[in-house]
Parts: sequence; C-alpha cells; structure tokens
Amino acid sequence: MGKTTRIPRLLSVDGFPEWKYRIEKYIKMKDFKVWRSMIKVHVRITNTVAGQLVDKVVENYTDEDFEKVEEQERALATLTMALSPDRAKCFREYTSAKALWEALIEVYEGNEDMKESRQDMLRQKFNMFNYFPGETLEAQLQRFTTLTTEMNIYGIFLTKFEINKKLLNALPKSWYMNVVVIKKTKDLSLMTLAETMAIIKACDIDDKQ
Repeated sequence: MGKTTRIPRLLSVDGFPEWKYRIEKYIKMKDFKVWRSMIKVHVRITNTVAGQLVDKVVENYTDEDFEKVEEQERALATLTMALSPDRAKCFREYTSAKALWEALIEVYEGNEDMKESRQDMLRQKFNMFNYFPGETLEAQLQRFTTLTTEMNIYGIFLTKFEINKKLLNALPKSWYMNVVVIKKTKDLSLMTLAETMAIIKACDIDDKQ
C-alpha cells in the first residue's frame, strides 16, 4: 500500500487500479517534477551540427542539460522501484518513465474489450452484492466501498439513489426495521455513500446500546 516514506509497490494484476492511484499521489507529493517527466515526451539533449540535430556529448552538457537528464532518470528510477522485482524484469526494455508508464497501463488495464469485460464483471458483482452469513457490519461496508470505488475507476458511475438503495437492501434481515425507517426519513437520491454509512453505523451503535 505504501506510506509517505515508502513507495507503493505493484505486486499483482488485481492490485493495479489501486496502485495506479496511489503511485500518482505519492510521486506528486514527493516531487512533482518526477510526475511531469512521466507524462511528457522524453527530452533528448542535442546540438545542431551542419543543420542536423545530433545527441550532445556528455562532456559538453550544461548544468541545465544535466538537470533535465537527472529529472528524467529520477522519474524512471522511481517508477521502476515501485514494481516488484519479477514485474520489473518484464519492462526493462523501456528507457523512459513515460514509455514505462504507458506500457504498464496498456498491459494491466488492457484494450477496450478487456475493459468492457471488467465492467460487466463489476456490474454483476454489484447486482449480486449481499450480506454474507457471519460477516460483521464493518466488513460488509468495507466490501461495498471497495466495489463502488473499483467501479468508478473503470468508468461505471451510478446515481446516489442506486448506490444507497443497493447497500440498504443488502443489509442482514435483522436490519429490516432500521432500513424501513431510513428509507422513509431520508432522501436516498441526495445522500452520499459516506452519509448513508454514517447513519447505518449510528443505528448499529443504538441497537447495541
């Protein structure tokens, strides 16, 4: 998952969407110039000789040239270190951060057909979402939040009403009366998921007391 002092690592295919989000935030926090190098074309250090552009000899680099090279190398190193060793081996052919970043997205997010298949699977998981016998309320809420977040990552956007109604209907049968009260007293089309979850947790505390 990473911390402010430790870079997020890409360990699995399924973890790519969350890793992609976290690595972007991490790099922007540490050094925005590194992020800029990841999304812009690799800059060649050149001279004009006889009307043609040729790569400049390192001995002739200016301080500004070295800064550009260092920025690009730092970006590539940062992104490479964010991959587990076995995954980094598969991408050693890429010599710029931008090329590596685009390759990772292409490999792990896939083409349009793969994205559509992923969307179909997530919609199915949403439609079938329900309470697992023996599952704690906190675990169910966390599972639902993870699912809706992943749907947003893959471009599936539902209305507040659809999300809130699905969550309430998926609660255990013992929650029937609480669900009825919430539906009658709250406007599900205006409430955020966080607000709905806060109400559910408040009801859970009241029931326990």
